[in-house]
Amino acid sequence: MKRLLAALLAVLTLAGCSSKVDTATEVTIGVGGQPLLVYLPTTLADRLGYYRDEGLQVKLEDMQSGSKALQALQGGSVNVASGYYDHTIQMQAKGRVATAFVGMLRLPSLALVVSPKSGRPINSIADLRGATVGVTSPGSSTDFFLKYLLVRHGLAADDASVAAIGGDASAVAAVEQGKVDAAVMVEPSISLLRQRAGDLRILADTHTAEGLRAEFGVDNYAASVLYSTGEWLAANTGTARKLASAIVRTLQWIDQHSPTEIAERMPPEYTAGDREVYIAAIERMKESFSKDGIIHTDGAQTAYTVLSKFNTGVAQAKIDLGKTYTNDHLPRP
Repeated sequence: MKRLLAALLAVLTLAGCSSKVDTATEVTIGVGGQPLLVYLPTTLADRLGYYRDEGLQVKLEDMQSGSKALQALQGGSVNVASGYYDHTIQMQAKGRVATAFVGMLRLPSLALVVSPKSGRPINSIADLRGATVGVTSPGSSTDFFLKYLLVRHGLAADDASVAAIGGDASAVAAVEQGKVDAAVMVEPSISLLRQRAGDLRILADTHTAEGLRAEFGVDNYAASVLYSTGEWLAANTGTARKLASAIVRTLQWIDQHSPTEIAERMPPEYTAGDREVYIAAIERMKESFSKDGIIHTDGAQTAYTVLSKFNTGVAQAKIDLGKTYTNDHLPRP
């Protein structure tokens, strides 16, 4: 009898292991610019093996900008987008449901940088009238940030021309060479540009709580998140919880490790050939990362306020912010 029970237990154990492997959920995540540090937790969770720990087979697709990640989600080529929360508000204004289910940043970490080679004097945001300003792509969160700043400083949202320059090496080259007069940039591109061009004139910077308060008067901003369609979330609640768990574990790991240790875990090609600058950029970003994945109500409200300043579709729509994000999939304390 003992031998029979032992054999039965062994069979059940092997069956359980096989089942865990065979039923691992496949998920494709479209990332709005994988080398950009605002999306670092999405890649780092994979490098640390946290998706695999949750029984997930995750494929990361670099979409190069948040608007392209959104397009991929709408088109069905990805299941989840790693992008900025404001796209869920934009979707609701168009009558579609998209919901963020785990936050990665508590600060937007965007900066408006003047090109050292600009042919016009730019000392303030008001000087951007008639200028060409680079963003990752039109309709992206970098574009939204620019338009908000223009309106906030007394200009029209279209008083500056927008040019798509991407977010990594292409953005650095465009600003360094003066192909644009200014650009909304993210790390590590800002640090790489500073290393090449020296001191930079930065007109707005939201990498710190102080900078966020200066521009928006708040302490939280719903920035980079994982989000998906209402249909996918309704059909994949368990998978969403596993993704959220992997991201929260990653955020905690980031909080507990040094920039050097974080850089060592990331793909070496993301350093753009200068590892020390990359490490310095992570150091600058540390304050921006969430520690718990929670999307705060005031942060969501601020993102809505930003969009409504220049987007008439959002301003005129009856937006239910409660449908644009949820914390229900986060790990229980």
